[in-house]
Amino acid sequence: MYQALYRKWRPRTFDEVAGQEHITETLKRQVVTGHLSHAYLFIGTRGTGKTTCARILAKAVNCENPRNGNPCNACRFCRGVDDGSLTDVVELDAASNNGVDNVRQLRDEAVFSPASARRRVYIIDEVHMLSGPAFNALLKILEEPPEHLMFILATTELQKVPATILSRCQRHAFKRLDAETIVRRLNYVAQQEQIALSPEAAALIAGLCEGGMRDALSMLDQCAGREAIDTDTVYSALGLAGNREIAALLGHIARHDSGAAIALFERLWQNGKDPATLLGELSSLLRDLLMRAVAPKGGRALLSGGYDEALLDSFAAAFPTASLVAHIGCIQDALAEMRTGQARTVCELCLITLCEPDLSDTIPMLRARVADLERRIRSGVVPAVGTGVPDGPQSVVTAPPVRPSALGGPSAAQESLPHDGSRTVPDGNDRAAEPGHPVPSAPPEPDLPPFEPDMPKKPVCVSEDDFPPYAPPPRPEVSRSPATAVTEDDTLWDRLRSRVKGKLPGGILAFLDDPGQVDAALRGDELTLRVSNPFARNNLDRPDTAELLRATASELAGRPIRLRFTDQESDSSPDQERERRLEELKRFSIVTFK
Repeated sequence: MYQALYRKWRPRTFDEVAGQEHITETLKRQVVTGHLSHAYLFIGTRGTGKTTCARILAKAVNCENPRNGNPCNACRFCRGVDDGSLTDVVELDAASNNGVDNVRQLRDEAVFSPASARRRVYIIDEVHMLSGPAFNALLKILEEPPEHLMFILATTELQKVPATILSRCQRHAFKRLDAETIVRRLNYVAQQEQIALSPEAAALIAGLCEGGMRDALSMLDQCAGREAIDTDTVYSALGLAGNREIAALLGHIARHDSGAAIALFERLWQNGKDPATLLGELSSLLRDLLMRAVAPKGGRALLSGGYDEALLDSFAAAFPTASLVAHIGCIQDALAEMRTGQARTVCELCLITLCEPDLSDTIPMLRARVADLERRIRSGVVPAVGTGVPDGPQSVVTAPPVRPSALGGPSAAQESLPHDGSRTVPDGNDRAAEPGHPVPSAPPEPDLPPFEPDMPKKPVCVSEDDFPPYAPPPRPEVSRSPATAVTEDDTLWDRLRSRVKGKLPGGILAFLDDPGQVDAALRGDELTLRVSNPFARNNLDRPDTAELLRATASELAGRPIRLRFTDQESDSSPDQERERRLEELKRFSIVTFK
């Protein structure tokens, strides 16, 4: 009968246990000197050797011919532990024997002397699965055990074991095995089983098993049906997408090509690849990039080992550290959401979000977009705010193409705002935007009074007479020559709103359809949009939205139209402005009117 490799090649002595020398040497010394504890607690992740060391210790304390702390594996006690015929060594699974009745039965049997061996040994695996009453029943015999009794407890979740149990046990923590140790063991087993295992495939399996030797041997056993095992064999046998496919997928994400990423995922889906496994491999690649970014001197010990240095170097410049953290967090959220179902849809949404970070409003994604904008400003791709152009008629610049801001607001390379707070979107024919024409310098910033944050501690009484009628400064009359004068079109604004429906988000359309938020007036070649509040203006004054409105207005009017934004308060009458200012004061509870 065929026996699985992880069972066939289970270590039988302490010297055969790989990667846990800090524990095996201690146990060997205790066996030799006879300074044995009555209770041991082995802690560690799956497949690191907890149960194996427990069985070896049970053989060593009862072996007739121990050799330097190791069992001989030839006497009747060693053979009895290996085949399970020795009644004095009992192995229990706490996951299926977790009740108080099971522990009471164990306690009643443990007080009897061993039948043939020197010590009666109880190995309780997954001890954290015991119930509260079961732990209480076990506590008394752990506190005052007979001389012939030994308990070996094993668990993967230390935090679930009561402190009263922990204080009565000698604890040994099993660490994850490093890749080199696993590769050596895999090569040894493959050589003994006459399996053609390539070095690349061994390194790949060592990186996939997450430090567990049992998982590594199980993967090798799964791939052993082929004549030769290489990396393609491992990916095919384990149902993984492969590092080449994952690298191609990350390349689409770096280029923000969501269509290509979804097409690649669709092909992998048709080939039977699991979406959760695909996202897990993508997260592993991003994690390698993050480790190289934050710990460049850590070497390959921090990496998974599935990707070479050249591939990681090619992605290093495309993903800043903040983007890597945000992408990994997005993938982890998607993996958690897959547990509720709809794995394919969740994976597709995750890939689209990674390709287009502007669609996500999570805090990590927003931080990544801010960090990317700061990086582009430092590199000179986007001019920093306040970098003016030298004055003088000889100052000539060429306007570079402006990429919409990743934060959704106005880009740093947009035109300067006039003194009245308005902004004019050029119609494409302005000479100031063409190469070879001078660009005027930015207007000086006005001198503002210092901000005083301290509020009065008692109500302040004011009167309406304290506010004289507001008189706006006179505006210069703009004369238009008869050749350029154009009659106003009152229906242009209604036709423009109908035309842009379906091309703008619903929130922006709601602003346009609300006369209280936005109204418009066409005077000559200029369409003025009067906006009621800064929030609405920030949404309308984005480069893509403003350009769409300007282009649509020019198409409907049959001539180039300039788009101008201004506040509604700037066009109000003095009496309206006075009423508005009084209404603003009425909102504060500390202000009363007489």
